[in-house]
Amino acid sequence: MAMKRHHHQHPCSSLIFLVLPLLLQFYLGKSELQLNYYAESCPNAEEIIKQQVINLYNKHGNTAVSWVRNLFHDCIVKSCDASLLLETVIGVQSEQESDRSFGMRNFKYVKTIKDALEKECPSTVSCADIVALSARDGIVMLGGPRIEMKTGRKDSKGSYLTEVETNIPNHNDSIQSVLSRFQSIGIDTEGTVALLGAHSVGRVHCVNLVHRLYPTVDPTLNPDYAEYLKGRCPSPDPDPKAVLYARNDRETPMIIDNFYYKNLLKNKGLLLIDQQLASDPTTSPFVEKMAADNGYFQDQFARAVRLLSENNPLTGDEGEIRKDCRFVN
Repeated sequence: MAMKRHHHQHPCSSLIFLVLPLLLQFYLGKSELQLNYYAESCPNAEEIIKQQVINLYNKHGNTAVSWVRNLFHDCIVKSCDASLLLETVIGVQSEQESDRSFGMRNFKYVKTIKDALEKECPSTVSCADIVALSARDGIVMLGGPRIEMKTGRKDSKGSYLTEVETNIPNHNDSIQSVLSRFQSIGIDTEGTVALLGAHSVGRVHCVNLVHRLYPTVDPTLNPDYAEYLKGRCPSPDPDPKAVLYARNDRETPMIIDNFYYKNLLKNKGLLLIDQQLASDPTTSPFVEKMAADNGYFQDQFARAVRLLSENNPLTGDEGEIRKDCRFVN
């Protein structure tokens, strides 16, 4: 009688399906960012960050603006890796020492957010993800769009002070150099015009705008607006430590909206770069479109912030999870 042969599946074959993605990840050296990265390792992570951002906003409204600025300053230099948060110690020169970081503040409150996360899930949530998610939640507090943001970034083990100057556009740079800088990290002209809409909130120190007022007023400035600015910045030689400043958007100074673009069309751009947006033929059609339609602006702003937050992240074993955002482990 012929024996029936049973074909048992080899126990290794199902293992291959499990191991293959891990091997690929190992050889490629990168795991991708993903939505809800902390769903299992720290399920409340995003909620904790959001609560902290709301609490800090209620105590110090301007923290929300700082979170948005942190994202830009961190992500445009090399990677979204929290290198910005490192303080100067032996072997590390803080990026915060650059002139480009002038006027940045509220770094101490990042520690408030990190401490709350460490209490819940020690050494689990990266400072780089805190930078990204606090910006996302800060944008909501400032009346901007709710952005779906991926997580899973790791923290850098070094800072890039020397690269800050070359990577962060200056307020006097030409529009073309700003566009090409953003292009190099994958943000198109439309997205760049939308990102500059973050100038709708916050303020500009007199140091950065007196050259448009003295010795003669820049002819591209609306004369009434120039008078307002002279009232805010009465000296051609302001003390950089004095908190003399002017707002880009006086109508809704704490809301991310399209008033910024409406003002540009009235020649009320605060910085040279703001005014060039409205006058340069590459960018002016987008300025007009955003001035006319706040929904379109917010959609483009959300898209650009998402692209910025995903610039060249460190993932897998390329970085670390800092215990204290101010120092490498």
